[in-house]
Amino acid sequence: MSAPLILGFDTSATHCAAALVQGDAVLASVGEEMARGQAERLMGLLEELLSTQAVTWADLDALAVGTGPGNFTGIRIGVSAARGLALGLGCPAYGITGFQARARLAPAGTTVAIPAPREMVFVSGDSGARLVSADLVANAAPHPAPAALAVAIAQCAVARWPETAPPPAPFYVRAPEAAPARDAPPPIIA
Repeated sequence: MSAPLILGFDTSATHCAAALVQGDAVLASVGEEMARGQAERLMGLLEELLSTQAVTWADLDALAVGTGPGNFTGIRIGVSAARGLALGLGCPAYGITGFQARARLAPAGTTVAIPAPREMVFVSGDSGARLVSADLVANAAPHPAPAALAVAIAQCAVARWPETAPPPAPFYVRAPEAAPARDAPPPIIA
């Protein structure tokens, strides 16, 4: 069996990033910092990345997507794209948490701490993932560049290939801050 060709991508933070890997080889990677606009940029970014290697969607063996924790909307964008693409392409999509991807990049002896709002970070331990003050994390691993994170996401999927994967799902440490409107909906005039 030849090495799988996997497209990994991530929109779980203030970036849009993607990488194309085949086995141990990184064929291409790209990362763009952006506070907003991941939904509008993601598909174009993926198309551009594939075209740099003359790869078509049909050539892919699998997809990999960052599932968080991170930005609620960004996570939903990436996971939704991966699920839709996997369904349309008939290939598996692997959901990779930010902890799994960053662990591949973190120097030995450091703590993986994923940035969160208000000078907080997400950390994972024996009691599960939680949100803590960044000041409480000693020896935090450096934050990877978005392109490096996308490569790590794809490499995590290579390590799982060819296992059957359930559809990717968002990995939330805490509930979203958004809430439904409390106002009554307007009356419908017929």
